[in-house]
Amino acid sequence: MLLSELHILNYKNIREATLLFSDKINAFVGLNGQGKTNILDAIYYLSFTKSAYNAIDSQNIQHDEDMAMIQGRYQNMDNDEIISCGIKRGVKKQFRRGKKDYKRLIDHIGLIPLVMVSPQDNELVGEGSDERRKFMDGVISQYSKSYLEHLTQYNVLLKQRNALLKQYAEQPEQLPDTLMEVLEQQMVSHAMPIYQARVQFIEQFVPYFQQVYSAISDDKEQVSLTYQSQLHERDLLESLARTRSRDLILGWTSQGVHKDELEMMLGAYPLKRVGSQGQQKSYLLAMKLGQALYLKAEHILNAQPILLLDDIFAKLDANRVKQIILRHLHGYFMRFYLYLRKSPCSATITGNLRVISLRNRPRIPATDAKISPLPVIYPPATRLCFEACRVAVFFDFSKKFWYNLYRK
Repeated sequence: MLLSELHILNYKNIREATLLFSDKINAFVGLNGQGKTNILDAIYYLSFTKSAYNAIDSQNIQHDEDMAMIQGRYQNMDNDEIISCGIKRGVKKQFRRGKKDYKRLIDHIGLIPLVMVSPQDNELVGEGSDERRKFMDGVISQYSKSYLEHLTQYNVLLKQRNALLKQYAEQPEQLPDTLMEVLEQQMVSHAMPIYQARVQFIEQFVPYFQQVYSAISDDKEQVSLTYQSQLHERDLLESLARTRSRDLILGWTSQGVHKDELEMMLGAYPLKRVGSQGQQKSYLLAMKLGQALYLKAEHILNAQPILLLDDIFAKLDANRVKQIILRHLHGYFMRFYLYLRKSPCSATITGNLRVISLRNRPRIPATDAKISPLPVIYPPATRLCFEACRVAVFFDFSKKFWYNLYRK
């Protein structure tokens, strides 16, 4: 799946922009606050019908505007797809495929497969189990609509059970047991497919994850990723009935797939406890790059996933950066979108590259590579300037390249 054009209107700090992309590698460069991450987020929005950073849609609209729009043109095999999204304050957002509106946003998930690597991924290690379950849910939902349906229904039933537990916490003897039994049976009917899908996913995914981490660490470290669930050893329906009195005291449901966990290990020890910042970053990158490999190699999707990389080289030493570029980004992926920092790195990528530089005023970059300017529509009303160039043969991440790219 290739994104050839992107149109943005009033999305976050981008008032209006049209970007034309290369069919291989695209890099966004610029100072802080120019909108690099927001462009990646707009691409993410078109795949998942929501922002990767802010779930409140009204906060993704420019402060002085009432609405925002994002539109992308995608190429898959011989077909073109135009996906449009409209966000308006106080109104339900609208998604459109071609000229047809979606009745349910859930029907769009999986059409445009995408994997995003961002600094927010640190929450997978540092935060609670919710973040790690979201990782599993985000991958499986891209190729299994039934999984997403079960997950949605399970969460609805979970909220209903928790509401009853809180309502009757002061008067437990009046808790309607029959209603609770019905809710619990329905929860189990959705929990089992979720559990089975997660078990299958981890079994298939871990070899790809370990392959990527082994390459990044140059075969010097061993890692593991284990799925932990109460359903491994217990019958969920019996557990819900047995812990009902305890749950009344707690005010929430203590048993179920919403308590599942992923155990991240570096060698024989927890990653969070013994892993350095560089090792944790390498682990997270291996999870995300392994995800893209998994989706591609298992032929689960009809299209190769788009890969978004936001500031991926922070906290990594030069050798790990080189391994990521040469053994994965170049070797496995034909297309990705990348936010690059001005840090030196001695590695090269063969192929076409389009650099889109976000600046406060127009400036044509100059490098030692062969470059021809490419037109980008840029409305003068904004303070944002987009420039584009093509490197015909290779892209050098060296310090000299960045000096030439940024010189006035």
